[in-house]
Amino acid sequence: MRGRLKIFSTRSLSSYRKEVVAALGAYGPLPYQQNAQDVDGELTVSRFADGEMEAEIGTSVRGCDVFLFAGGARGLSGISSEENKLETYHAVDALRRAQAQRVTLFEPYCSPGRSDRLTRRNSVGLWLHFKILISLGINHYVTFQLHSEKSKTFIDPTLCVVDDIPAQALLKTYLCDRVIVSRARLHGEVRNNWLFSSVDAGGEALAKRFAASFGTRIVISHKQRDYSTANTVESINILTSDPIEGKVVWIIDDMIDTGDSVYKLVKELAKREPAEINIAIVHAIFSPPALDRIGELCDRRLLGTILVTDTVPCTQDLLKRLPCMRVVPSTAMAAEIVYRLTTEQPMSPLLAQFNADDYLKE
Repeated sequence: MRGRLKIFSTRSLSSYRKEVVAALGAYGPLPYQQNAQDVDGELTVSRFADGEMEAEIGTSVRGCDVFLFAGGARGLSGISSEENKLETYHAVDALRRAQAQRVTLFEPYCSPGRSDRLTRRNSVGLWLHFKILISLGINHYVTFQLHSEKSKTFIDPTLCVVDDIPAQALLKTYLCDRVIVSRARLHGEVRNNWLFSSVDAGGEALAKRFAASFGTRIVISHKQRDYSTANTVESINILTSDPIEGKVVWIIDDMIDTGDSVYKLVKELAKREPAEINIAIVHAIFSPPALDRIGELCDRRLLGTILVTDTVPCTQDLLKRLPCMRVVPSTAMAAEIVYRLTTEQPMSPLLAQFNADDYLKE
């Protein structure tokens, strides 16, 4: 039996937490007849003179089922990735010391997710992250769109449960609601004129899932990296037997970090004279110099729409520089996840393959 629900967040996701709590109100009374407003928890962070951190829980959590929204990525508060992660560890420790019955860590974006390679003589950031969290005592780890499927195998399921929710469904729903709108357009225009493109061979599976959802064809891109320097791409080759000229192309990926890959891909696709090039990604990381690169593509009108979610908060400076960016909220889905887990309902509806035809029919 789960305890009373309490929801906390680190400083970088305080606004995100408040939106999730507000969205929970649509589900009515929670276990123990709680109202959504009663679940909001208070967490404060203080610093010692030498810079050391301390997190304190301002709400009783004894015997409670606690969700902690946290993440190491850029936030609206301007806190660094390293400090965000350290605050997460302190918050989990504080919750455990306050005798929470169960702690679920919800990271909308898992920032160490790309550090998952096991073949080099270096540390593995994702393994370190999970190892620390499990040793601190989290019971459940939830995130949106991990960078690779193998990442889930880093956690022993007898020690901690993992739920990796495919947030790409948010992007697909947006395309149906705001762009396609009707089954007639899906069948008459989209299926004949849209192409979904991967950024590299590793993203082929993701592009295929989008193509399957909308009944279109795909474009596969092969990326040649310069492995002497991180986040550097030498060249991109486009592999497809389908003509690109006059088509609407959607570049699909789980994230944009420095933007080097998508920057080179857009310029390569533009040589083939498509009618439109758009981008749809889950995590808008936009590490420097991504804003300059993607901004240049927008200025040259090589990009139509940049579709992202809010798993990484988008600052006003980012939105101002990229007026073609559209942000799809993930907080309603996060609230549904919290509700389903709290009430012991299945997660399978959130994991099912999206079908645009069925969605528009409904």
